[in-house]
Amino acid sequence: MTHDQLWRALDALAAEHGLSPSGLARAAGLDATAFNVSKRRTRTGRPRWPSTESLARVLAATRTTLADFARLLDGAAAPPLRLPPAGGARRLPLLGMREAAGEGAFDENGYPLAEVWDEIGLPDVPDPHAYVLEIEGADFSPLFRAGDLLVLSPAAPLRRGDRVVVRAAGLGLAPCELLRRSVRRLELHLLGGAGGELRLPLEQVAFVHRIVWISQ
Repeated sequence: MTHDQLWRALDALAAEHGLSPSGLARAAGLDATAFNVSKRRTRTGRPRWPSTESLARVLAATRTTLADFARLLDGAAAPPLRLPPAGGARRLPLLGMREAAGEGAFDENGYPLAEVWDEIGLPDVPDPHAYVLEIEGADFSPLFRAGDLLVLSPAAPLRRGDRVVVRAAGLGLAPCELLRRSVRRLELHLLGGAGGELRLPLEQVAFVHRIVWISQ
């Protein structure tokens, strides 16, 4: 394993989860600059390696096994880094959860309709269709409180245990934990409120978008 292989694997892991390298560091509870390109070598050009503790935190935060990470080390190509624009933030579509649950907030592909949504500046997410939902009221307490911002990435891959927002017939728009996904149905745990588990036929599901960041 080389220095470049390790950093490419971390970049690929971040991209698989709809995160920038800075977002991956934050998700792991590290300093936001820990994985910056400028931190990967010293001023004299010597390679700087992430610590084993940092790697362990990243694997835990992304629920990635050593075997999966080794797959990335073995040659999975990392996409180009997408750095945030000047000012350190990108403007994302923003709408309240209740308004977003109504008709006309999303297009037929499940992406926000620009004319309906406001905007907010938040850390960069490498997904052109990323958006933000604002929690209103106490519908999803105690997990989410009024004013919390959920950053969602339609492009982020889904894994068991992920926190997601689901739009489905009879459910509206709701934050859930993904328990299982088969070729026929979704098994979900509703987050906040009364909670409870759901089994939804896939034909009733409009979209499932992963929550990649929570601003509280």
